[in-house]
Amino acid sequence: MTTVVPPASPREHLSRESTRHTLRIQNAILSATREHLTGLGFTELLPPIIGPVTDPGGRGSKQVDIDFYGHRYKLMTSAILYKQASLLAFDKIFCIAPNVRLEPLETCNTNRHLAEFHQIDVEISGATREDAMAVAEGIVVNAVRRVIAERSAELAALGRSPEAFTELLEWPFDRMTHADAVANLRGLGLEQSADAEIDWRNEEILSSKASRPFFVTDYPKGSRGFYDRESRTEAGRLRNFDLIAPEGYGELTSGSEREYEYARIVTRMRESGENPAKYGWYLDMVRDGIPGSAGFGIGLERLTRYVAGLTSVWQASAYPKIPGVVSA
Repeated sequence: MTTVVPPASPREHLSRESTRHTLRIQNAILSATREHLTGLGFTELLPPIIGPVTDPGGRGSKQVDIDFYGHRYKLMTSAILYKQASLLAFDKIFCIAPNVRLEPLETCNTNRHLAEFHQIDVEISGATREDAMAVAEGIVVNAVRRVIAERSAELAALGRSPEAFTELLEWPFDRMTHADAVANLRGLGLEQSADAEIDWRNEEILSSKASRPFFVTDYPKGSRGFYDRESRTEAGRLRNFDLIAPEGYGELTSGSEREYEYARIVTRMRESGENPAKYGWYLDMVRDGIPGSAGFGIGLERLTRYVAGLTSVWQASAYPKIPGVVSA
C-alpha cells in the first residue's frame, strides 16, 4: 500500500468529507461492539490512563513517564495489568482503552502505527484461548454487519465495497500456528526468525495473500510479554494469538491466556529482563490470588482502517499522533 500524507492541522483533517465518513463508520463499530459484548454479559469499565507501571511493550516502543506528585508514573501502553485486576470485581469485562506508545521512527511508514490509539480490550475469567478467539471473531463480524447495514453510504463514498467482507462473514476464521507462518514465509524466500514475532513486512505479505481474517497462534516464549501463558504441555509455546486482517491490512488483535500464578509470573518477568520490584501492586495482588483468564485487545483505529478500506491508520483517528511527527 502507498503512504498518504497526514494533514497539516486538525482543521484540515476534520473538515474532510473522508474523515467524517470514516468516523461515522468507527462510531458504528463501537456501537455494535458495546451492544454485542453487553449482550454476552460483559461489564464495561473505564480504564486508568496513568499508573505506577504499565505493559512493558516491545518491538522498540517506549513508555511515557510523567511526574505524579513527585513519583514517576507511566501513561498506559496497554490495559493488560488492570484488566486482570478487574476480574476481582466482574467475571467478564471490556473497556475502550486509550494507549500511548512512542513507536520507533521506522514505524511511521508501516501505515498501521500510531503513538496514541485506542483498543477494544476484553478479559474473561476462567476462559481459554479458544474462548477469547471466539469473542474476538464475534466482535469483528458484528461490527462489519453493523457497518454494512447502517453505513453503506459512507463505505461507498470511500470506495469500499461490501463484497470485500463476503468471506469474512463466513466464520469461524482460518488459523495457522506461528511455526506454519514462519515456514510459509521461508517458502517464499523471506527471512523470518522462528523465535520472534513476525516481522512487520512479512506480516503484511501474509495478510496480502489472504482473502479473509485469520489467526496466528502459538508464538514462541520470549517473543511476547510475561503475562502470555506458557503451554503446560508444549514447553516454550505460548497460549496466545494474533488476528490478522486480509488484503495487506495486517494485525488487528493480540490476545492470550494469562499467567496468574505468582511464581510463574516472577520467573517470566526475570526471563524477559523485567525487574519484579517495579510491579509491586500487581504482584501483591497476584500473590493474594487472581483468577486464570484469557483476553485480547483489538486496535480500534486498525479495525476502522480495514473496514473502511483506508490507506493509513492515522485516517481513522480524529486527532492522529504519528510516530516521529509533532502535531496538535
